Amino acid sequence: MRQGTKIITLDNGYHLWTNTQGEGDIHLLALHGGPGGNHEYWEDAAQQLKKQGLNVQVHMYDQLGSWYSDSPDFSDQKTRDDILSYNYYLDEVEEVRQKLGIDKFYLIGQSWGGLLVQTYAEKYGEHLKGAIVSSMVDDIDDYTDHLNQIREKTFSAEDLAFMKECEAKNDYDNDRYQGLVDILNKSYIDRKQPSKLDHLISTMNTDIYGAFQGDNEFVITGKLGEWHFTDKLKNIKVPTLVTFGEHESMPIATGKRMAEMIPNAKFVSTPEGGHHHMVDNPDVYYDHLATFIREVEAGTFNK
Repeated sequence: MRQGTKIITLDNGYHLWTNTQGEGDIHLLALHGGPGGNHEYWEDAAQQLKKQGLNVQVHMYDQLGSWYSDSPDFSDQKTRDDILSYNYYLDEVEEVRQKLGIDKFYLIGQSWGGLLVQTYAEKYGEHLKGAIVSSMVDDIDDYTDHLNQIREKTFSAEDLAFMKECEAKNDYDNDRYQGLVDILNKSYIDRKQPSKLDHLISTMNTDIYGAFQGDNEFVITGKLGEWHFTDKLKNIKVPTLVTFGEHESMPIATGKRMAEMIPNAKFVSTPEGGHHHMVDNPDVYYDHLATFIREVEAGTFNK
């Protein structure tokens, strides 16, 4: 398969930006987070795996509504109802797989993308060699409990009360509030500063992000508040790697539990990594990923 950019047309008529990097017979499809984020932290994934001695073709894409792909008019209620759902973005992964012409591949997803990996592995697992859940819980309650602990540990009682007051008033644009969020971002999301993911303007589609998450990574006001997948983990039959950053917004204890509940899984963590640990500490992150792929290819994973 040729490297570079390919625009694919979905059956619904919208267009998605896709990009393929790397060589070899092993295929890895990479899903970004947000939702409403973009592919950028996967841009060097093929190069990083090559540094680990592994040739992999890495396929990435911006989900519908994200950065380089078409952005529907989310002011239209029918459009919101049709697209802003778990099922839409799950089935979009399968359609992208078909239109890229890959099968028996590895699927990796970061954060929201890790949610999609869990649901894809359950519904479409016959197409997978292996799944990598990167920094995503199976139950949102674990996440929100951890967020409360993070905020209590980071801030004074006065600052914490101020944050809660702003959230109660829906006053997310408050400069002081956003300054406190920035402190959390630099401690738990992008620990390596300055962040390689910074842009001159925001690339986040806030219509999508707000519908599922909310204003920021440390408050849940959208549909993700309904995320409960624990009872279905047993249905994931493919080899699975669960990988979290050592100092991130997702609770490591949950990642370890998930690896115990998925029938054939292993948990690893990245030292000094935040939520974007593939950027914070790529050498360790991609060593874990390359080791997983090698072991699955050799039939020795978890043996």
